[in-house]
This record gives sequence, structure tokens and C-alpha cells, in this order.
Amino acid sequence: MAPTERVTIGSRGRLVIPAAMRRRLGLEPGSVVLVRLEGEALRLERQEVASNRLQGRYAKAAGGPSVVEELLAERRQEAHRNAGK
Repeated sequence: MAPTERVTIGSRGRLVIPAAMRRRLGLEPGSVVLVRLEGEALRLERQEVASNRLQGRYAKAAGGPSVVEELLAERRQEAHRNAGK
């Protein structure tokens, strides 16, 4: 189980993520995190982790290309066709 630390919400609604947790997650000043409610809990997640998770969720079964890869391929083909006009 992950360690639990107690933090206090500041007067302007801010909280400080403990340094050891920031280091473990690779969070630095300017890092983007996504915050969402899960029941009565807040979940913080690095943006790139959430993006990777969503891409994996929409990947086709049996190791096929992901929806993202298909969309990118379609856009490249369309750009190629338009460049020839």
C-alpha cells in the first residue's frame, strides 16, 4: 500500500504535494496534472500518464492499430491528397 501523508489545505484552496511524492512521480514546477473526483476522493494524475492510458484503452484487440494511429494515418493521407492539388 502506498504511504499516506497528511497535508493541510491553505487559505486559498492550495495544497502542497509532499516532496518525496513529487520526486517519485517526476513532478516539477510547471508539470501538468489532471484532477478528478472519484467518489469522495480526488485523483491527481500526470497528463502524459492519462494520455497513455486512454490510448491503450482505445487500442484494437489482437494488437491492431489504435484509433489514434488510424486517425493520424487518415489525416496524413488527406494532407498528401490536398498537397497535390
